[in-house]
Amino acid sequence: MYRGNSSRFIPIILVFIVIAIAVAALVSIGRVIFGGGDQPDQAQIDTSQQALLDTSSGHSVRMTVRGPIVADENFRSYRVTVDANNRNLTVYSGYLEQALDSKDLGNNIQAYEEFVFALNRANLVAGTPFNNDKDDTRGICATGKVYEFEVIDSGSIVKRLWTSSCKGSPGSFKGSITQVQNLFLQQIPDNRTILKTVNL
Repeated sequence: MYRGNSSRFIPIILVFIVIAIAVAALVSIGRVIFGGGDQPDQAQIDTSQQALLDTSSGHSVRMTVRGPIVADENFRSYRVTVDANNRNLTVYSGYLEQALDSKDLGNNIQAYEEFVFALNRANLVAGTPFNNDKDDTRGICATGKVYEFEVIDSGSIVKRLWTSSCKGSPGSFKGSITQVQNLFLQQIPDNRTILKTVNL
């Protein structure tokens, strides 16, 4: 009689074991699919921060400021690009970016290192880039300014974040516009003289 009861419990125990394994497998798969969603963002932040602080050849940072959307003849923008060897400020006219004025200066690794570490402390890479249509800045903040910040490695954009002066279009950049913009502009002495033509 005892042996008969134990033989009845064995299939039930096996069923419970199979169910427990199946539940554990589903939980693991769920963690990979849903719980692992934050890992790529963290990896991207770490990669972009590493690229930002890298002072070796090929690494650079860039800020582009676009003015209000107006007639092509009146449209203005400017760009500041800095790497370990060069600093450049260029003012553009029109949507095809015809250069109106430009200033080129040399640079050195120590100066660039201080600059990018300051940008890092100012949260230049804070924020997650948008995907697809959300990252399209065409037509954004038509009456104000749009700011784009890029970390570049060998000509490829490692991370691009943007924001604007319009409350309805905060963008993907989470740092302080004023602080980061000032850091970029301070890399170009007498930048106000060149930027007079832009009025931005």
